[in-house]
Amino acid sequence: MSEGTVLHADLDAFYASVEQRDDPSLRGRPVIVGGGVVLAASYEAKARGVRTAMGGQQALRVCPDAVVVPPRMHAYTQASRDVFDVFHDTTPLVEGLSIDEAFLEVGGLRRIRGLPSSIAQQLRHDVRERVGLPISVGVARTKYLAKVASAVSKPEGMLVVPIESELTFLHALPVERLWGVGAVTSQKLRDARIVTVGDVAALYEIELVQLLGPGAGRHLHALAHNRDPRPVVAGKQRDSMGAQQAIGRGPHSAAELDLALLTLVDRVTGRMRSAGRTGRTVTIRLRFGDFTRSTSSHTLDRPTAHNLTVLDIARQLLRSRQATIAERGITLIGVSVGSLDDSPAQLALPLDVTASAELDDAIDAVRGKYGSASLKRAVQIGRRDPIAAPLLPD
Repeated sequence: MSEGTVLHADLDAFYASVEQRDDPSLRGRPVIVGGGVVLAASYEAKARGVRTAMGGQQALRVCPDAVVVPPRMHAYTQASRDVFDVFHDTTPLVEGLSIDEAFLEVGGLRRIRGLPSSIAQQLRHDVRERVGLPISVGVARTKYLAKVASAVSKPEGMLVVPIESELTFLHALPVERLWGVGAVTSQKLRDARIVTVGDVAALYEIELVQLLGPGAGRHLHALAHNRDPRPVVAGKQRDSMGAQQAIGRGPHSAAELDLALLTLVDRVTGRMRSAGRTGRTVTIRLRFGDFTRSTSSHTLDRPTAHNLTVLDIARQLLRSRQATIAERGITLIGVSVGSLDDSPAQLALPLDVTASAELDDAIDAVRGKYGSASLKRAVQIGRRDPIAAPLLPD
């Protein structure tokens, strides 16, 4: 059996696992992190039907004996740092995807550490012993298949996909296992009686393009044949920066939605300026009351990290979805800025926004000295600050 050299390591029910680690009385019990909206659920709670982003009242209806705990972001940030220390002690080639998952390339360690499966097993042991958290690991030839393998192995498992049988393994999986297949694409495929990855692989690329469009069609055709040439890249800079906020089930006034949007744009553009980065593509992501999702983007002529410039575009994108929001309700708003680079172009702003950009700099200086909560906009006074999820360094 020949093994691939890419590991995908993914912590299990991360926030809830940290709570169970730190409070032994919670172990083996259904745990919900977050009150109004479920931020995370233990596997015991998931088995009872609790899902991330579910409303808190609905979650308690399906699992009335669940223990609800408030989120402790500082604890999750520290746990993430500790786990990434284990990753970097395993191999220098670590590509973080989020605070609780990463790709690791171990091909150069065979002589000193053994087979990739042995390294993966030791990694799981080290995370459990040093950090006290459960983790699942997939081992495969490509990043995509390693990620699928870790998901299939959950909770707290390990799955090695031998190179000679990778397509046999992949083609038996449901289409939802393909990276990028959400509810809408899944329904389109199943309406066309395409239910497994093997069904996708059996189609010509042009057939998928006609069904899903050129981008999604070509992407899924490649993944169905396990074509993923991307290497593990250590220290890779983000292609985008974003933030999102679950706002619970409505109704929500236009002012409430605008405040959420403003807060998110503030957070994202502040991070961009701190990292010395600018971007051109503004995207908003919405989750509606029926759990369907929408993504809208606009690309600017020049890169920016200017708050009001990004906010203006984000507001326009949100207004374009008002009819859908009114019909279905809204439970989550996300904002991101993509096509990032290290250009200082935000310093060469048009004259009509130069004064506003100087205000951004002044706000950054105060928050940098006294903390992010030290300075608020007038519309934010008296409002509870949204929970800011821990992030990988920008």
